[in-house]
Amino acid sequence: MQTLSANAGSWSGTLPIGFAYQWRRCDSSGGGCADINGASGQSYMVGSADVGLTIRVTVTGSNAAGSSGSSSAPTSVVTAADPVVGAAGDIACDPADSNYNGGLGTVSACHTRAVSDLLLQSHLTGVLGLGDEQYECAGLSAFASSYDPTWGRLKSITYPAPGNHEYQTSGGTNCDAAGNAAGYYTYFGAAAGDPSKGYYSFDLGTWHLIALNASCAKVGGCAAGSPEEVWLKNDLAAHTNRCTLAFWHNPRYSSGGVGNDSTYSPFWQDLYNANAELVLVAHDHEYERFSPQNASSGLDTARGIREFVVGTGG
Repeated sequence: MQTLSANAGSWSGTLPIGFAYQWRRCDSSGGGCADINGASGQSYMVGSADVGLTIRVTVTGSNAAGSSGSSSAPTSVVTAADPVVGAAGDIACDPADSNYNGGLGTVSACHTRAVSDLLLQSHLTGVLGLGDEQYECAGLSAFASSYDPTWGRLKSITYPAPGNHEYQTSGGTNCDAAGNAAGYYTYFGAAAGDPSKGYYSFDLGTWHLIALNASCAKVGGCAAGSPEEVWLKNDLAAHTNRCTLAFWHNPRYSSGGVGNDSTYSPFWQDLYNANAELVLVAHDHEYERFSPQNASSGLDTARGIREFVVGTGG
C-alpha cells in the first residue's frame, strides 16, 4: 500500500507557526469524512481498511493569536494492492541446538530472527511455510521458544506445510513419540488443515494456492490414485483461477544434496495438466530457481512449471 505525505504549504501570520495533522477517511466521493484514530503524523500508510474510500488530511496552523485549519482535496478511491507473499522452509533451530544461542544464533547458523525481521519489514499479505518450520522434531515447547518469537510474529498470515522434521519422533525438544506431528498441528491449529492430511488450498488475491504434504507415508502415499493425489486433481478441477501456486517440503528437482525425487512426479503432472505456474519447496538448505519444466523434466517455456527451492528460513 502507498504512504501519503502532507505538506503544510504557505501560511501567513505571526511567527512562529506550529502545524498539526489529522488524516481522515472519507466516502468514495470525498464526503462523510471521519478522523482516523491515531493518524496524526505528517505521513499516513494506506491500509486495507481504506479500500473503496478516499483519504483527506486536515492541517491546523497555530500561533500566539490562535489557530486555523485547512483540508486537502480527497485522494482517488483506494484500490486493493496486489498481494505480496514471503516463503521459505527449514526455519527454526531446536532450543537445544548449540547454535541456538538464546535465539540470537551464531555467525554460521540459526538465523531465524534475522530472516523473520526481513519478513516483518516487507509488509506481506501472506507467509508460506515450506516445511521443517521447527527443528528437530516440531515439539510444541520448541515452537514456543524458537519459532514463535521469530517467525511466529507473522503467524496470523502464515500458511504452513509440514516437513519431515514435523513427524520426527526423537532427537529434539518435546518430540511427539507417536510421529503424528502433534506439536506442529497444535501450534498452527486450523491454519495447518486436517491433522490426518496436512494438505489444503486457499485463494490469495486472484491466485489459487495449494499446500501439500510431502511426508507421503503419513497420508496414504503420493502416487497416482493416492488420497492426496486424487484430492489435488479434484481441487485443481474445482479452482480454475488463472494463476496457481503449489508448495510442499521435499523438492521434485534440486541440484543440492537431496537431489531430484520422482516421488512427487504425480503432483507435478496434475499441476502441469492444470496449467499451474509455480511450485515452492525446501528441504535442501539452499536457494535455487529452475527454468519452467514439464512433467518429463523437459524445458517448456510455453506452459512449464517453474520451481523454487527455498530452504533458507533460518
